[in-house]
Amino acid sequence: MNLANLDLNLLVPLDALLQERSVTRAAERLLLSQPALSASLARLRRHFDDPLLVRVGNTYQLTPLAEQLAARTRVLLADVERVFSAEPDFDPRTTTREFTMVTSDYSSTVLAPLVVALLDAEAPRARLRLSANTPRVVDGAERVLLSTDLMVMPHGFVADLPHQDLHRDEWVCVVAADNTEVGETLSLEQARTMPWVASYHGPTASTPAARQMRMLGVEPHVQVVTENFLTVPGLVAGSGRVALLQQRLVDALPPGSGVRAVACPVEVGPLIEAMWWHPSYTPDPEHSFFRDLVLRAAQGTTPPP
Repeated sequence: MNLANLDLNLLVPLDALLQERSVTRAAERLLLSQPALSASLARLRRHFDDPLLVRVGNTYQLTPLAEQLAARTRVLLADVERVFSAEPDFDPRTTTREFTMVTSDYSSTVLAPLVVALLDAEAPRARLRLSANTPRVVDGAERVLLSTDLMVMPHGFVADLPHQDLHRDEWVCVVAADNTEVGETLSLEQARTMPWVASYHGPTASTPAARQMRMLGVEPHVQVVTENFLTVPGLVAGSGRVALLQQRLVDALPPGSGVRAVACPVEVGPLIEAMWWHPSYTPDPEHSFFRDLVLRAAQGTTPPP
């Protein structure tokens, strides 16, 4: 296909239509009239020989082709934005770039504040955007990283991508502060019989510590599943449930959180948090600056007062 014969200006309305699934909302988003967006949609339908948006009741849904195009268009426009925002001489002090990180709420709690502090000191006009690393996002890590600077997560989920280890943490078990059945250590029998609050529990989603416990013969009775570590204390407090949590997160809990940490019944090994990125961004000077900044933040480097 000859690109010279294509109207690449249709990419922006295509993205808006596929994201909003509404001509009205897409027009509002692009500050255009509805007739203008309707005309763009008609041209796109002719090009793809597909309706793209079909009415179902009072809403519009994407056709199977449109579902495929939605993710590709997002990635493509993100790449275009990177191309046209590139600077001949990158200067952190003047850049207005938005840096993006996919993280769990654990990393958002223990790492992101230090990243923001360094960014404010060294690149005060830049912006940081944090996105949640859901199981679906992690499963498509290489595709997601085409439009995201970094994915921060432990080893064991992503392979064959550039990465840098950031920091080490330890896993502990947490039980209700008023649980008198559990002493300073959770016993193997208690681990097998007590109800668990599991984080990221599924066929391809689990914490490294939970996977190690199952490999060592502890099959937990999972009563509650959450994809937010910060919700774990509230789901354990005042109950007979138990959960795995990172020591740094436990240390950051406010007084009166209603939980206490106890040693795990088996050696589950440390958590090694790392940052991952797409290989195409390795030589990019802006990306290199951001990677170095995140590494220094993880090592506890803080800007001067």
